[in-house]
Amino acid sequence: MTATPTSASEPLDVVVVGEALIDIVESSDGQIEYPGGSPANVAYGLGRLDVKAGLLTAIGRDQRGDAIAAHLQGAGVVLLPGSKSLGKTATATARIAADGSAEYTFEIDWALAPLALPYAPRILHTGSIATFLEPGASVVRSLLEQAQGGCMITYDPNIRVDLLGSHHEALSLFEELVPLTDVVKMSAHDARWLYPGKGFEDTANHLLALGTGLAVVTQGSSGSLMATRHIQLTVPAIPSNVADTIGAGDSYMSALIMGLLLRGSDGLAPTVLERIGTTASMAASITVGRPGANPPTHRELLAGMAR
Repeated sequence: MTATPTSASEPLDVVVVGEALIDIVESSDGQIEYPGGSPANVAYGLGRLDVKAGLLTAIGRDQRGDAIAAHLQGAGVVLLPGSKSLGKTATATARIAADGSAEYTFEIDWALAPLALPYAPRILHTGSIATFLEPGASVVRSLLEQAQGGCMITYDPNIRVDLLGSHHEALSLFEELVPLTDVVKMSAHDARWLYPGKGFEDTANHLLALGTGLAVVTQGSSGSLMATRHIQLTVPAIPSNVADTIGAGDSYMSALIMGLLLRGSDGLAPTVLERIGTTASMAASITVGRPGANPPTHRELLAGMAR
């Protein structure tokens, strides 16, 4: 069933800011193209979970840009005004190894026109290339500064080493954004690259000291660490037969955001964190079990949790 898009003029629960691109996936079975980009995947995953979400991005006025727009619309995600602003849509070529892992090469220009959000959503999410690559990264930071205090801000750095400058430059950019956030989620790969030599618990505590309120480190089959200033717990992973890992972290992020929207009045109590983490792990487990960035629908997620 095709989702019904929310009008761009209607208030959205979540606004995602960041890149959308085409993933060109190369494997032993040949080559196929999927709409992708971490922030776009998060927005799409939210739409599949029946969350009212919009994406502010920069795509081309070309066939690939049209494919991304149709893909988002199919999940009910609003492509926010100004997003079709480039001459050519970015691509990421993913080469799939025998174990399902992916290595990426990118062709991307990231630029956003300076703008103001028309209203504060309940959650503003950003991440990945969009927060590091200029000139768009400066606009993203400005949007976070505008939104701070008016809504929850979530951030996933989703490190792409080939597109970053030096480690020092990338770490500085990352740590300038963390104090603007309420939630930072990162993968084990991100944590090891940003903070070599630190354990995941120490990394989470460092992020909390910088000013975020919830630090999450996903560790694949080892589960995910969830930490606040008062609580630190590990949520087990949910086993799956891995087709590939494309979009798994983004599906986790979408379900994490949904959990934060639905948490009620219990804040970030241990039982709330465990429930949110388990739901997010289930979303990732479903995604890795099938090719490409193909996150679960709300119905699939509920069925998985019931099992």
